[in-house]
Amino acid sequence: MSDKTTHFGFQTVPEDEKAGRVQGVFGSVASKYDIMNDAMSMGIHRIWKDAMMDWLAPRAGQRLLDVAGGTGDISFRFLKRAGSGHATVLDLTEPMLVAGRQRAEAGTMADSLDWVVGDAMALPFADNTFDVYTISFGIRNVTRPQEALNEAYRVLRPGGRLMVLEFSQIPNDLMQKVYDLYSFNIIPRLGQAIAGDRDSYQYLVESIRKFPDQDTFLEMVKKAGFGNAKYRNLSMGIACLHSGWKL
Repeated sequence: MSDKTTHFGFQTVPEDEKAGRVQGVFGSVASKYDIMNDAMSMGIHRIWKDAMMDWLAPRAGQRLLDVAGGTGDISFRFLKRAGSGHATVLDLTEPMLVAGRQRAEAGTMADSLDWVVGDAMALPFADNTFDVYTISFGIRNVTRPQEALNEAYRVLRPGGRLMVLEFSQIPNDLMQKVYDLYSFNIIPRLGQAIAGDRDSYQYLVESIRKFPDQDTFLEMVKKAGFGNAKYRNLSMGIACLHSGWKL
């Protein structure tokens, strides 16, 4: 039992409890996860993921590791853009992977996909294995995000690319207040109505507020060893893309 603590939303919990709690959240909402993403963001998450692919520019034959890849959304997009290649979807929560495997795209791309239960802070892969590492709306749920970034650097081959899509902070205080009103009042209610689970979506909203801002996270990416590290705000900073290279 560790005496270190971390945050689970606005609660303080022992570090070694967070992963189990995160599993509980995503296990609970797995079957409704994709529907809820559309409802919460009014479909805008699709535009953000397309923006991610535009910047990433997948190429034929690349090997992708999609961490916290859940229901496979990013992997499917990557493989379609690349034309050929291989994607490994890794997630801590098996019901999310099960939901992903049941999607129509998973059937048509079965030969190009692996689904692996695993931990972002201790990836079950050799050094220098992948061309691309993505994590979308997942790194804020990791107990120690810096360790996840360090692991990303380790498993990427030299010349490999990191891309992180995550909720972030709006640089305008008034807009942030409006967004907070929406997040804290509407999203948990949507969670209750669509997924029958208010608490999980209350956690998701709180976890966004606890995540480092754009510049702080950029320094974490650099600390892991990534070069040419940059970020781009999406929808005024509601979400943000961070990119880095293993040079």
